[in-house]
Amino acid sequence: MDAAATGPYPLHRRKTLHLVRHAQGIHNVAREKNNDPLKSYDFFDAQVTPLGWQQVSNLHRHVQACGLSKKIDLVITSPLLRAMQTAVGVFSGEGCTDGIGAPPLMVANAGNSDHPAISSLNCPPFIAVELCRERLGVNPCDKRRSISEYRPLFPAIDFSLIENVDDVLWTPDVREKDEEIADRGMKFLSWLWTREEKEIAIVTHSAFLLHSLKAFGNDCHLLITNEPCKQFANCELRSVVIVNKGCLKDPTIQGKFLMDLIFQVMLPRTSTKEGLWRTLTIQCTEWSN
Repeated sequence: MDAAATGPYPLHRRKTLHLVRHAQGIHNVAREKNNDPLKSYDFFDAQVTPLGWQQVSNLHRHVQACGLSKKIDLVITSPLLRAMQTAVGVFSGEGCTDGIGAPPLMVANAGNSDHPAISSLNCPPFIAVELCRERLGVNPCDKRRSISEYRPLFPAIDFSLIENVDDVLWTPDVREKDEEIADRGMKFLSWLWTREEKEIAIVTHSAFLLHSLKAFGNDCHLLITNEPCKQFANCELRSVVIVNKGCLKDPTIQGKFLMDLIFQVMLPRTSTKEGLWRTLTIQCTEWSN
């Protein structure tokens, strides 16, 4: 461990990221049987299942009860339907859906969800970002819809950072490699340092989280590479505090990061009953390239 890693660091050089994998989608149910159904367009831009919505509801109650919802400055979501459904359900406020001048985060029955509208009152801003999408290519469940289709469904999500209305990143015959996902994750992390927000929720996907965290903690202690970098369960929450080492000397440097991991893993069990969570706390400080 680098000796400098044990020293104090100013709070304004730190960010706290609350990482969430989307709730159970219809493609996850199909994949439990075999992988072949994922090639079917029946799972195009897969939506959250009824069990997934229960997972969302349980996690929403948790973030409200523990006060996390009041700390978050920004919610970033992948622009895939299941991620946005999860994001708005987990990190929405407690207001009514008919508030004057407050468009809903999600309209009723968005994505054939049979779910009521979700209010944008008393919640942080939401933005959609392409960099934190699921692995690109081949599987239709990982292909997004046109942004022009999403905007009416999620009126309060900001889609302005997405350059192309249609999905030009997904291809039917080339699947994104692990190292390409990791590179994309590092670009996403560097982009986060251009943001002013310090407490950020990120709702994304299993492959993106797995390979980004592995790349980020490549030279770190085994506690980081073994336990926190395991695959996320559906609607699992892990929180991590990071410090940009480069910016301590030069704010323009986006090179090395100090990763002070404080994982609070809220893992929903197979039951849908409220409160059935397994909690894991890990603290570790290391340098990562």
